[in-house]
Amino acid sequence: MDTSLSRRERLHVVIFQADTPAGRRFDKILLVIILLSLLVTVIDSIESIHREYADLFAYIEWGFTLTFAVEYLLRLYCSPRPMKYAFSFYGLVDLLAIVPGVLAIYYSDAQYLLIVRIVRMLRIFRVLKLGNYLRQANYLLAALRGSKQKIIVFLVTVSTLVTIFGTLMYVIEGPEHGFTSIPKGIYWAIVTLTTVGFGDIVPKTPLGQMLSSLVMITGYSIIAVPTGIFTAELANAMRGEQLKHDCPVCAKKFHEHGAAFCSRCGNALFTRLEKQL
Repeated sequence: MDTSLSRRERLHVVIFQADTPAGRRFDKILLVIILLSLLVTVIDSIESIHREYADLFAYIEWGFTLTFAVEYLLRLYCSPRPMKYAFSFYGLVDLLAIVPGVLAIYYSDAQYLLIVRIVRMLRIFRVLKLGNYLRQANYLLAALRGSKQKIIVFLVTVSTLVTIFGTLMYVIEGPEHGFTSIPKGIYWAIVTLTTVGFGDIVPKTPLGQMLSSLVMITGYSIIAVPTGIFTAELANAMRGEQLKHDCPVCAKKFHEHGAAFCSRCGNALFTRLEKQL
């Protein structure tokens, strides 16, 4: 029993703890296998190659599926709480790497589901221990949370504009010029307002072209709004994070919001922030 427990503990360290040398080696090898499986799926999607090497790619996919299945079972075996792992985010992702391969054995169309294995590359954050990058990601998340209401108001405003513009274009141009319905007009307004301009539907009448010009100008006017909102919130999030730290010179706490210098010693509080920006 003791030997079995010791083996499980060693497996747990190797498989789950990416901060150990053995764990990092295991995760790096696993990432290489994931990338290879994705590469095989991409190459196999080329019709000429698939026709010539279909059987070979099928055997390779079975090998990848077997590898991922063994790894998944080992994780369940050495996990202290197997059911918790099975229903965790990474547990479900690991399961998704197996199911498409099994389905592809019986249903040829299921081979396209093998692309979901790329989701397992999320482990790269654990493998490489990107603490600094994860900290920057937290800034982005904080900025998204802070700008949520403003962006929602912006999206509602844009949705109202494209509905109005699309309806007007439907009335002005009509079905004879491709605007067969109001949703079709709204689609045109979205494409035009976002400056994408597919060109599959274009106004033909002078009045419609005038309205189209107005929509284009409006699109250029508002396209920077969400960027400005998010940038301001990102700066606030990074500034707020800096305020959590003590003054590096005199260690004074609880500086006022917006303070750029320490009120006790006059040291600059945002030197690191300025370097990041």
